[in-house]
Amino acid sequence: MFSKDTYVNRRRQLINDVDNGLILFIGNAESPMNYMDNTYRYRQDSTFLYFFGLTHPDLIGVLDTESGKETIYGDDYTIDHIVWMGNQPTIRERAKTCGVANTESISKLSSDLDNAVSAGRQIHFLPVYRGESKIMLFELLGVNPAKVQQESSLQLVKAVIKQRNYKTEEEIIQIEEAVNTTVDMHLAGMRMVRPGMTEAQIAAEVERIALAQDGSISFPVIATINGQTLHNHYHGNTLIDGRMFLLDAGAETSMGYAGDMSSTFPVSKTFTTRQKEIYQVALNSHEAAINMLKPGVPFKEVYYESAREIMRGMKDLGFVKGDIGEGVAAGAHAMFFPCGLGHMMGLDVHDMEDLGEQWVGYDNEAKSTQFGMKSLRLGRKLEPGFVLTIEPGIYFIPQLIDLWKSENRFSEFLVYDKIEQYRDFGGCRNEEDFLITETGFKLLGKPLPKTIEDVENERLKAF
Repeated sequence: MFSKDTYVNRRRQLINDVDNGLILFIGNAESPMNYMDNTYRYRQDSTFLYFFGLTHPDLIGVLDTESGKETIYGDDYTIDHIVWMGNQPTIRERAKTCGVANTESISKLSSDLDNAVSAGRQIHFLPVYRGESKIMLFELLGVNPAKVQQESSLQLVKAVIKQRNYKTEEEIIQIEEAVNTTVDMHLAGMRMVRPGMTEAQIAAEVERIALAQDGSISFPVIATINGQTLHNHYHGNTLIDGRMFLLDAGAETSMGYAGDMSSTFPVSKTFTTRQKEIYQVALNSHEAAINMLKPGVPFKEVYYESAREIMRGMKDLGFVKGDIGEGVAAGAHAMFFPCGLGHMMGLDVHDMEDLGEQWVGYDNEAKSTQFGMKSLRLGRKLEPGFVLTIEPGIYFIPQLIDLWKSENRFSEFLVYDKIEQYRDFGGCRNEEDFLITETGFKLLGKPLPKTIEDVENERLKAF
């Protein structure tokens, strides 16, 4: 945990930003895998963690915006729990560590909320994402689980984003810790991959490194020779010469802060000529995006420049024809770059995605519906304190090639005969994490090899 004052000040600011009523925070419960006592790794709700810092399950926080009273509801363990789990702090002892003086049992929560509703007071809550939390809202407030999103408090959503979007110095320390471990995970992959191994062996070693730092992974590991599938969590393939290996993995610290990086490298000792050509175009796009990072620049403009750089490079290689600017405006670049460029990062690897991209990443600006561009999670003007990823890539997706070719789509920009020759290429991307500063940007954590020369030097360590 951070110091008690950190959580006290965060809650005080939140109370000031919400006009009236009660603010209800539902902490996460344990989630069973296949029966009640066999659970997934526990992870506290990120917003609860942000305002209270407590990783204990089955806690509810309530803030009274008018009186300033703060209460944590939860039940102490009985001897039946302690014999299995050891001695545990009481709810009151836990609450004191984050500066909350009042505690009550869970059974008291329902009557307290009923009294508030009867008095005509508003109950603010966030758009919860877990089924058990939706059920709890139904039991406590009668909110239909299908209507949680629309009945949640937009005022509370905006107030939470107002704080969580801007990372403090102590948060940056945590994020850099996560990123440094993330770099170690990727270096291990670069130095380990050899023909004949399986994707699962690489994924296992990558996850081991995160666990060994008293943390975990920040999202399920992507470790694949089929990089054209953007979120590929299948690890059953055997590595073979001539393929590239795409690793997208991140560490999470014990306090819940995330890292998120991608690297691409050959299964063989070195890249082939055509792998070098495509990889370099993607890397040029990556660097072009980084060079635009500074306060006041709309991130969607960074995306467009990244897309134009891909189209320039692909035109030089014979995949693209015509005017580059017109091709990007029309959306032809999505043949190779059908995703976004990056996203906010913090306590969530896609920070506050449960609160809505419209508010987190766009500040209520209109979001594009164009294929490719619609997947951009961040479009708003950059501000000091934002932490974000940069991750352009180039992908040859056979199904997309077949569909667009059959429709003769963007034939004025795309050279399908050339594209067809690469339908088995796969995909590549690099990803790094950045802090927007007052004057520009800062790369978070230690650097990861990304030039062709540096990547090949790391690959030699695997043989």
